[in-house]
Amino acid sequence: MLPRRKNPVQTPPVSCPLSTCMEVIGGAWTPNIIWYLSERARRFTELKSDIPGISAKMLTTRLKQLEERGVVIREVKPTSPPSVEYRLSDLGAELKPAIEAIVQVGHKLKQRAQQAE
Repeated sequence: MLPRRKNPVQTPPVSCPLSTCMEVIGGAWTPNIIWYLSERARRFTELKSDIPGISAKMLTTRLKQLEERGVVIREVKPTSPPSVEYRLSDLGAELKPAIEAIVQVGHKLKQRAQQAE
């Protein structure tokens, strides 16, 4: 029988920062929302058309969650009728490199799948 090797990685703290971050970006559609807000503020209808397949209810839910966590800022514009724009907060903007890295890996995974066909 082979001896069991010790894991060289430190045990994460009780409140693991990785788990905390994944709770924010791990939800369905959340990376897409962050991606589309990464360049500029968007209105709800713009985001809805940017992300095919997302329901209005789900988009509303995710935007509220991201706003509560300080990732997204909701701003009501004084127009007639009033319009609402969403943009990334400074904290949300810090997630952009992580989302870009996920996109890069996604491209590589798609290429591998195509090559395997």
